[in-house]
Amino acid sequence: MIEHYGVFTYVILLLVIFCETGLVVTPFLPGDSLLFAAGAFAAQGVLNPHLLFILLTLAAVIGDTVNYAVGAFFGPRVFRENVRFLKREYLLRAEAFYEKHGGKTIILARFIPIVRTFAPFVAGVGKMHYLRFLSYNVFGGTLWVALFIYGGYFFGTIPIVQENFEWVILGIIAISLLPPVLEWMKHRRSGK
Repeated sequence: MIEHYGVFTYVILLLVIFCETGLVVTPFLPGDSLLFAAGAFAAQGVLNPHLLFILLTLAAVIGDTVNYAVGAFFGPRVFRENVRFLKREYLLRAEAFYEKHGGKTIILARFIPIVRTFAPFVAGVGKMHYLRFLSYNVFGGTLWVALFIYGGYFFGTIPIVQENFEWVILGIIAISLLPPVLEWMKHRRSGK
């Protein structure tokens, strides 16, 4: 991709990160692994790590902001009717949850695929105060992008990582998916 698109690679990466964080319908797009891979390619001198960090942090923060706005706009309208999976009671629970735990949820969700896409939407639906959301969004987005871009940059030059790059990427994906899988298993065992 870098050879074929050159400088437009930055635009493609920006769009993928924006869509993965900003559109509720695209939680399947790569996040953690893409950031790490971009950082690893930056270590080889084909991309600028600092430009990646700035652009992809902006994409992540703006993506979550758009997702929050969509949730805030459509959420209350969707929950007016009591539909099987969209009951007003769920909206009230989301509002209470984000009032109590919203900040840490926005930060921690950055590191969990799929949850990362839905957390800002639910924060908007749950009417989390926007300035509070924005501060956690900026902090979480900056931390997420920095850890993976610079992690890829520093670890991507290690020979064992380079030789087993596909396995490293699969490992990142597996580790990212571990918390929700463990949580699902915990709830399943408890009978909830």
